[in-house]
Amino acid sequence: MNDADRDLLPEGLEDRLPAQAAAAQRAMRSILDSCDAHGYDRVSPPSIEFEKSLASRMAGVEPRRMFRFVDPASLRTLALRSDITPQVGRIAATSLASRPRPLRLCYAGQVVTIRGDGLDPARERLQLGAELIGSDTVAAAGEIVTLAIAAAQAAGATGLSVDFTLPDLVDTLAAGPLPLAPERVAAVRRELDAKDAGGLADVGGEAYAGLLYAAGPFAAAIDRLAAIDAGGALASRIRALKDIAARVPAGVRITLDPSERHGFEYQSWFGFTLYAEGVRGALGRGGTYRILGAADGSAGEPATGFSLYADPLVARLAAAEAPRDLLFLPLGHDVAAAARLRAIGWRTLAALGENDDAAALGCTHRLDGYDPVKL
Repeated sequence: MNDADRDLLPEGLEDRLPAQAAAAQRAMRSILDSCDAHGYDRVSPPSIEFEKSLASRMAGVEPRRMFRFVDPASLRTLALRSDITPQVGRIAATSLASRPRPLRLCYAGQVVTIRGDGLDPARERLQLGAELIGSDTVAAAGEIVTLAIAAAQAAGATGLSVDFTLPDLVDTLAAGPLPLAPERVAAVRRELDAKDAGGLADVGGEAYAGLLYAAGPFAAAIDRLAAIDAGGALASRIRALKDIAARVPAGVRITLDPSERHGFEYQSWFGFTLYAEGVRGALGRGGTYRILGAADGSAGEPATGFSLYADPLVARLAAAEAPRDLLFLPLGHDVAAAARLRAIGWRTLAALGENDDAAALGCTHRLDGYDPVKL
């Protein structure tokens, strides 16, 4: 590496400069405080684990998205986490296995993937979230949706909307009221993902075309979903969605896309995506899932949770934030006065030499005797 490129960062990685770092810290504290207020205890798993552990706790986790390397101590394959949720599942299934259920846990930390996701080139992201372990009922889903909204709002997100989905809907219908040969299921999912009615007909999925039109604002979309003749198989799902929607706070827009699967690799019967005004892409996702048991893939525990990926929100908050007051302390200043002002919330910057320039250093005030004076 030559001098011209020695300070370049790898693609998809970036530094947080002071404004962004401060905004990220405040957002993280607000989200965790919101979770704590609702009875969720924080856990903090390590950033590196054995690959086998990270890949075996949730269905759909993709080891190929993880940075992997050999541990020189054990000679086993380690992985840098790409998602904290499986780690929380491991903690619940091992160290906290004897704790009463439902178990409420929250977390925050950086996750890293080998490549970015779609149009987002970022490979390192701040992930924050909460998991309600031991229940995937309608009540649990309702609690998690409202907590995700409250946490996002506490962090400064505005203009929120939530999009509901039913990740395993095709599998459920294919196994019963709208039968599909096993080899056709993947093709039908693909055409539903592409929102292609013609493609659905080509692969023998005409009966599923109604799912394409049962999308949009919740009230109208849920009626269109109810009109699909599925022999009553959708009735309980529709009741559940209505119950969850009833818990969403006023002012939050609700939409439905029953066949949406992007980002729902391990969710089961219910999933949701959270969006915010001025934030590119999804702010977060959540839903119901199962924590797999031992390495034999036993059924494990039901759970419900959400993850917020706060980086786009942090960028918006940092850009909109007004500069903070900063008090310049000249040489020979009154130390007790400075300590008193810090105790009531002032940030101070002490001169180190005669040539220190308060304005050039970004200060907004100067200590004059006992009191701040605006520059």
